[in-house]
Parts: sequence; structure tokens; C-alpha cells
Amino acid sequence: MNIKRVVKFSFILVSVLILILTLTNFIALYQIKQNNALRKNIVQIVSMQDSMSSLLEQLFNTKSLKELEKFEKSFIKYEKSFEKLRDKIKLSGKNFYMQFIKDLRQEGEISKNLKLLYKNEKKIEKMFETAYVIQKSRINYKDKLQVLLPREKELRYILADEVYKSNDMKLIMLFDDMKYYSKEALYQYKDEKSVNKWIKSIKPIENFCLSSVVEEYISISKKIGDFILKIEDIRLKEERLTKDISNILEHNKKISYNIEKMAENFLSSYINTIYIFIFFLFISIIVLILILSYRVYKNVGLSVDEIESRVKEGLEKIQKLNKEIEDTQKEVVFTMGAIAEQRSKETGNHVKRVARYSELLAKHYGLSKEECELLKQASPMHDIGKVAIPDSILNKPGRFNDKEREIMNTHAKIGYDMLKHSDRKLLKAAAIVAYEHHEKWDGNGYPRGLKGEDIHIYGRITALADVFDALGSDRVYKKAWDDERIFTLIKEERAKHFDPKLVDIFFEHLDEFLKIRDSLKDKF
Repeated sequence: MNIKRVVKFSFILVSVLILILTLTNFIALYQIKQNNALRKNIVQIVSMQDSMSSLLEQLFNTKSLKELEKFEKSFIKYEKSFEKLRDKIKLSGKNFYMQFIKDLRQEGEISKNLKLLYKNEKKIEKMFETAYVIQKSRINYKDKLQVLLPREKELRYILADEVYKSNDMKLIMLFDDMKYYSKEALYQYKDEKSVNKWIKSIKPIENFCLSSVVEEYISISKKIGDFILKIEDIRLKEERLTKDISNILEHNKKISYNIEKMAENFLSSYINTIYIFIFFLFISIIVLILILSYRVYKNVGLSVDEIESRVKEGLEKIQKLNKEIEDTQKEVVFTMGAIAEQRSKETGNHVKRVARYSELLAKHYGLSKEECELLKQASPMHDIGKVAIPDSILNKPGRFNDKEREIMNTHAKIGYDMLKHSDRKLLKAAAIVAYEHHEKWDGNGYPRGLKGEDIHIYGRITALADVFDALGSDRVYKKAWDDERIFTLIKEERAKHFDPKLVDIFFEHLDEFLKIRDSLKDKF
């Protein structure tokens, strides 16, 4: 087999192995993510079930039907969330292309424990329904009892007055027995035997007291006794139900622990298997690459010096191309700026002078050499937005009316919108210049009314450079100003229109600015 076939065959084989390796990693990461999500859902479903159980336990402490209904709504909300999460667990990981990868649901014991969780949830639902009914009954009985107890007490006091007025010791003893048995029935034993004793103890005093009072007292006592027995029966049912709830909670904790332990072991085993497989593929690729490298080294006739020479030649070409691209970009930016100026009957030298003034201001302001050069290249684009302004406004010889001024002022935002989408440093800087070169230091500029150092330094520099050159140049709407008038205005606009520091720099190095102006005079 010749070297070309070896290289071709090895390349295909390495590519296939890399593809398998990549696919294996993807599948492994996907399944780990799925399994971790499942673990979280299982923990959440156990926590939700605990909350449902806790709510069930708290149900027994409710004092009113309104509070009971509130607990019912909360439980139903938990129940729906539980069912939704349960369905999510069942449906997750069912992509047909992943079925050959084993996941947590396919682990027998985990699946078995999940079914136990779902079964417990059904038990909790039934328990809640039962608890709701008996708690509702208990509240009703207690409410009725609270209505009867004051009347029982009132009647007992009436009977007591009659008994103690009689001074009959036998009657007094019978009445004391009745009071004793009533306390046993009401507060101590609360069983049928105590209730019967209480009712029977009332009968003997019937012959000594007002029959109507005794009859009413007996009737009320029977009702009270009946309610007490029913409430006590409900209490016993609640105790049994509470015990069952505790058992389910304990069972759920064991299930949760078992699932977590099994999931941890499963994932550990799964990851180890994947790592071994990936390691084997990786070693295979390395071996193939080494063999291929050796064969290539042994058979390829191209020397190291020739390779280095070609690489160097290629790098030089790339650098040359990059330089050409960069120069072309700068030239395009400058040309676009010049086009905008020529539309408003201004010379190309205006943008050149603004570029040089901006560079000089940036230099003396303390910006880096790179930023100075960047601003020099970007500043010609300051009025690029004027390409969208109608000629009737752009080249109007007189003053603008309010509507025309408003349209004219949009050129700053238009220029920004044209340039803002680029990621190139140069065009980003040009976007800033276009957007902010009409902002003023005192906040009275446009389009955003920025103030002071909120205006980007590029915008502040270009503002001064542009105004200085514009005032000294002929325009369709004005003649060029003389230097004295220009300098006076710039001084007056210090800390108003212009950054005071830039104005100071301008006058400190005025001779340099005038030299630039003289070297780039407009030619007519």
C-alpha cells in the first residue's frame, strides 16, 4: 500500500473514531443530564409527598370549616403537582434514538421503588379524604357542643339554687354526684359508661326540682353526651390515621434513601463504563496518529526547511492580505464620510482636516496611540447619516425652519443605526462619533441630551474638530468666519458646547491645528 492510500485510509479511520468518540461523549453527557434530572425529580416528588403528609397531619389541628377548606385546596394543589411531576418522570428520556442507552427508569429496583412511591401517594390521597370527612364531622360536633354547653351550665346553676335552698342533705348529695359524673363524662373519661352514669344521676333529683328544668337538662345532657362520644370516636380514628401517616412517611424516607443509593451506584457504574470506552477510543486514535505520523515522516519527501519556507511564505501572504483588508476598510470608511460631505456641498478636505484635528486632540488628551489612530480613521464618518437627509434640506441656503431642523437633526441617529451592528473596532468607533458629535457638554445637544463625561470622548473630540473646521469653511448657508471670530466662539462655548479640557488643549497647541488647516486647504 503506497503512502497516499495509507494516509487516506488512516485519515478516514481516525475521522470515524473521532466521530464515535464525539458521539459517545454526547450520548454520555446527555444521559448523565437525563439521569441527574430524574434524580432531582425523584427528590422533589418525595419532598412533595412529605409536604402532603405534613398537611394531612396539620389537618387534625383545624378549628373551623373555613380553615379546613383552605387545607383541602392546598392539598389538591400538591396532588396535581405530584401527578404532573409523576407523568414528567414517566415521559422523560423517551427519545427513540436514546433507547439503546440504559437509564435510571430501566433499573429494576429503582423502578420498583418509584412504583411504591406512587402507591403511597394514592394512600395519602385516600387518608386525606377520610381525615377531611371525620375532621369536618368533629368541627360540626364541637360547634354544636359549644352551643349546648352554656345552656347546660345555666340549667345546672338553676338546679343548684333549688337544691341548696332545700337544705336537704340527701338531695344535695345526689346533686353533687350528678356534678361529679358530668365532669367525668365531659372532661375525664369521655366514654359511654361515664355518659350513662351522668344521665342516670340526673333522674333522682327530678322529684325535688322543677320538672321542666330537669327535663330540659336531661335532653341537653343526652345531646352533649352523644356529641362527646362521637368526638371521642373521631379522636381515636385520628390517632390511628396519624399512626398510618407516620408509617407512610417512614416508608417514604426508606424508599428515598434506597433510590438515592441505587441511583448513585448506577451512575457511578455507568460513568466508569463510558470512561473506559472513551479511553480505549482515545488510545486507538493516538496509536493511529503515531503510526500515520511515522509513515508520513518516513515516506514524504518534503523537508522541514521546505515546510518552514512555505509556512513563512503563507504567513507573509496572510499578513499582506490582512494589511490590504485593513487599508481597504479605512479607505471605504473615509470615502463614505467624503460622500456624505459632498452631498452637502462640502469638500473632501473637510473630513481629512477633521480626522487630523481629532487625532491631534486625542493625542494631547492622553489617549493611546492605537485610539488616536482609531479616532482619526473613524471621525470622517461623523456625518454619514446625512446621506438619508433630502437635498432640499441638506443644501438649503438659508436657515432651517423648526420642521427642517428636526429632520436635519436625525442624521446623528441615522448614522449610528447604519454603523451600530458591526463588530469591527473601526465601525464601532465610527458609530459612537456619528451618534454623539452633536451632544454638548452642558446637556443641550442632540439626539440624547447627554451631559459632561457621559458623552464619549470620541464624540467630544469630534464635536470640537468639526465645529472648528466648519466655521472656517464656506457653506451653502454661510461664508467662512475669520479666525478671531472662530476663536472667540470656541472660548465662549467652553464648558457649554465643548469639553473645557479639550478647549484648553486646542489653544495650547493652536499652531499645530493651524498648520494642519494650511496644509489641507480646499482647492476650488
